[in-house]
Amino acid sequence: MDYRYGSHTVFQIEYHFVWVTKYRYKMLTGDVAERVRVLVRQVCETFEIRIVSGVVSKDHVHILVSAPPNMAPSEIMRRIKGNTASRLFEEFGDSKWNHQSNFH
Repeated sequence: MDYRYGSHTVFQIEYHFVWVTKYRYKMLTGDVAERVRVLVRQVCETFEIRIVSGVVSKDHVHILVSAPPNMAPSEIMRRIKGNTASRLFEEFGDSKWNHQSNFH
């Protein structure tokens, strides 16, 4: 068992999250998929969320994380998805997303 320690706590809380692209369009490929991996790692590192395992598929993301007890699952996903989505739109723009979404 891999327990984590806080100042007054010992915990092992793991969550398995799966989220999909809108209409399950296969847009998480190539540079976009690699950037998703990097962004998710950065967000998790910032908020002391440990990634146990994860996979970025063409139309969905699986991630198993270990989080501190003071973070609700909804808060974890809000931070990961919110930061990742806004950065992807900044970097790749709407044109790439709309172009790829036409190839469902």
